Amino acid sequence: MGDIQIRQSTNDNLADILSLIEDGRRIMRSDGNMHQWSGDSPSAAMIQHDIAHGNSYICLQDGKAIGTFAFIPGPDPTYFNIYEGAWTDTTLPYYVIHRIASTPDSHGVFAAVMDYCFRITGNIRIDTHRDNHIMQHNLLKHGFKYCGIIYLLNGDERLAYQKLTIEH
Repeated sequence: MGDIQIRQSTNDNLADILSLIEDGRRIMRSDGNMHQWSGDSPSAAMIQHDIAHGNSYICLQDGKAIGTFAFIPGPDPTYFNIYEGAWTDTTLPYYVIHRIASTPDSHGVFAAVMDYCFRITGNIRIDTHRDNHIMQHNLLKHGFKYCGIIYLLNGDERLAYQKLTIEH
C-alpha cells in the first residue's frame, strides 16, 4: 500500500465521497452508533456546498478514494456556545473538521488527515456524537482535549474537542 495523498475534492469526486459517507455510516452502525448521520445527512447538497467552497477533501491511496473530510475555517456558529466546559482557546483563529469518513478496510486515514490539517493550522476544533466511540478514541489518541457540549443548528447534542499546537 502506498502513502495516503490528500487533495481538495472536485465535483468529479462526488460519487466517491457519497460512497465513503455511506461506508462511515455503516461503520458507525456496526459500532452501536445508531443515530449519527441519520437519514440523508450528510447530504449530497452539503457535500456539493463543501466542494464549491473549497472545503471538501479526498484521501487517495494507490489512486483509490479511501477517505474524505471537510476542513472549514472558523468561526463555526455551532461553536459560539459551549456547555459543561470551555474551549481550550477562544482567541486564536481555528479550523473545523467535519464529515470525516473512510472505507472500513483502510488504515491510517485519521492520522493522515490530522497531519495534513495541522500543517495548515495549529488550532482545530471538532465535534462528534456521544455514541461515536471510534471518533472519541481517535481524537483522544491524537491529542485532542474534550472541551464540553455544543448543539448543532438543529438542536442535536455533540461532544466538542479542540487541539492546539501553537502558543499564543
